[in-house]
Amino acid sequence: MSIKRDKWIQYRILNDTSSLAARFPKTRLLNPNGLAKLLFRYQSLVLKPRDGRFGRDILFITRNGANSYRIHNEKKTVTMKDTEQLLKWIGKKTRGRRYIVQRHLQLAQIQHKPFDIRIMVQRRKGASSTWKVTGSYAKVAVKGYLITNVPSHIIPVPEALKLARIEDRSLIVKIKQIALLAAERLRERYPKLRQVGFDIGIDRNRRIWIIEGNYWPDLLPFRSLKDSSMYRRILWYQKH
Repeated sequence: MSIKRDKWIQYRILNDTSSLAARFPKTRLLNPNGLAKLLFRYQSLVLKPRDGRFGRDILFITRNGANSYRIHNEKKTVTMKDTEQLLKWIGKKTRGRRYIVQRHLQLAQIQHKPFDIRIMVQRRKGASSTWKVTGSYAKVAVKGYLITNVPSHIIPVPEALKLARIEDRSLIVKIKQIALLAAERLRERYPKLRQVGFDIGIDRNRRIWIIEGNYWPDLLPFRSLKDSSMYRRILWYQKH
C-alpha cells in the first residue's frame, strides 16, 4: 500500500490504538457542524490542511467571550464578531482543500515561545527489522508565531527541557517509547515504511502529545546541531 501524506488518515490509524489514543488532541474533519461543536467545547482550536506541509495555511481560532473570535494565521490576526461570520470566513478561506480541526495544545514554552520535539525513528531494510530512535532535537517557534515549522532555534532536547524548566528527564524516555510504538503501528498499515519524524509536544502540565508523523522528514536541522553523530546515524539507516 502506498504511503499517503494525509493527517486525517494518520490520525485514524494511530488513534485506533488504545495505548496511543490518549496521546492525541480531540480531532475532527472540518465541517460547520463539527467546528461549531469543538468551538463550544474548547477555548482554542487549530485548523490544518490534511495534505499540509511546513505549517502552511494553518489557522488558529481563539474564542473571546461568548461569540467573538480571534483568528491567528502566521503573524496575522483577524477578529470575527460572531460564529456565523466566523464560519463564512473559514468556508471561503479553506475552499477547495480538505482540513482537520483539533483542540489547540498549550505547549510548554522557552522565553514565551512554544516548542516541540522532533523524534526520528528508523529501521533497517527487511521485514523483521525493529525501530530505533536515531535522532532528536527541539524546535522553538519564532516570536509571535504559534507553530514551530519555521523555528527560531534548533537545540538539543535536554537543553530545551532545561530552558523550559522541565526537570523530569524521564519524559525523554517516555517520548521515545511513544514514538517507537506509533511507528510500529504505522508500519502495520504501510509495511514498506522505514522512517518517520514525529513531532511531539509537551503541554504546560507536562503531558506528552503526538502532533503528527512525517514520512519524508527534513534532515537539514540535524546538520545544524553541534553533535553530528545523529545526522550520520540517520544517513546510515537510510542506506541499510
